[in-house]
Amino acid sequence: MLFSMTVLLFDDPAIRLNLLPFTFTRPVAALRCGILTIAEKWQHRLKSEVHYLTEQYLQPKYPAGNVAGPALVINGAVCPDEVLTRQVQALQPGQALLDGELLVAAYLADASKVAELIQDGLSDSRQVAEPVTVISELWHLFLRNGTEIRRDFDLLTQGRESAPLNDPHTIVYAPENIFLEPGVRIRAAILNAEDGPIYLGKNSQVYEGAIIKGPLALCEGSHINSGAKMRGDNTVGPHCKVGGEVGNSIFLGYSNKGHDGYLGNSVIGEWCNLGADTNTSNLKNNYAPVKIWSHAKGRFVNTGQQFCGLMMGDHSKCGINTMFNTGTVVGVGANIFGAGFPRTFIPSFSWGGAAGFETFKMLKVAEVAERVMARRHLAYDATEQGIMQHVFDQTAKDRVWERAAAAPAADTE
Repeated sequence: MLFSMTVLLFDDPAIRLNLLPFTFTRPVAALRCGILTIAEKWQHRLKSEVHYLTEQYLQPKYPAGNVAGPALVINGAVCPDEVLTRQVQALQPGQALLDGELLVAAYLADASKVAELIQDGLSDSRQVAEPVTVISELWHLFLRNGTEIRRDFDLLTQGRESAPLNDPHTIVYAPENIFLEPGVRIRAAILNAEDGPIYLGKNSQVYEGAIIKGPLALCEGSHINSGAKMRGDNTVGPHCKVGGEVGNSIFLGYSNKGHDGYLGNSVIGEWCNLGADTNTSNLKNNYAPVKIWSHAKGRFVNTGQQFCGLMMGDHSKCGINTMFNTGTVVGVGANIFGAGFPRTFIPSFSWGGAAGFETFKMLKVAEVAERVMARRHLAYDATEQGIMQHVFDQTAKDRVWERAAAAPAADTE
């Protein structure tokens, strides 16, 4: 069924703050969990173009389209399934759909009133038939990744036939759970889909000796390098190169971990690079629940999870042999290097490591971003620059060394 109404995915204000640093540079619905972003999931299920209602500084890159007139507005943190999609499609003008007190979706006669809807709700509200999947904390991304890969796999492959896997030296287990888009190239790998599906996107490549265990999503144009060990529940977003050992982690896109080293229970933003032999800890020595930095609360919070690794915002990078402790959060545009464990919260636009940090100046950040994006034939244009400048200004309070440098010297007389 074709859904012709304007569809607007809105950022729930409280949820967006919980998902920083990733939502510094994108709307909530542009986050990837499973094979697809949340926006792509809705687009496929509703068979309709979707638009974003997000922070003003992000709208030039993620436009809202026409917000005048009637529209279906949907919480951008909610991942759809078949049951929820049917309920959303059945909404009548003036009706809202809730999960407990969480606004899931509403049919508005005037989409410009969405702010009032979020604050006050609608009088004609009904509850969802089943509890919905909400990405409302950073660790939800990797926790729910395996389930979302399975859902997206079914959505994308239903009624379609996989491209053939013709390499005679590749070993395959449960081939019925493996789907290849056109242009996939595999050489002498092991693909085990007994515990979950393996989806290989258009023009992706799997090199010699790679061991892949499902669930796994390898998105368009991405590579899994020789000898890699992909341990399950992994998403490698579009145009990434990944090697070493990876478990239950997400690369949002355009990022590289080309060499050996372990990455577990982690989320890596776009345009990131992990130097050779970078390792993350995802389990504390005392097996206690992991605490991570919350931008929303300005302090460390308990995830309640025994396993939690690295959360790295867009355009951040680390040098060879970097060691990240359990539950490390790295902001946007940071550059980490040197011996020892750096702190477990590294603010946006930090330059340094365990020995201390200074500010990675915007001019230098721009130089690196231009070079990196040019390799993918993309421009670090005025829109990208505007977003990065806004984030730089917004995160100044986190770079405590700037405040110390700006403070007047104490009077010693």
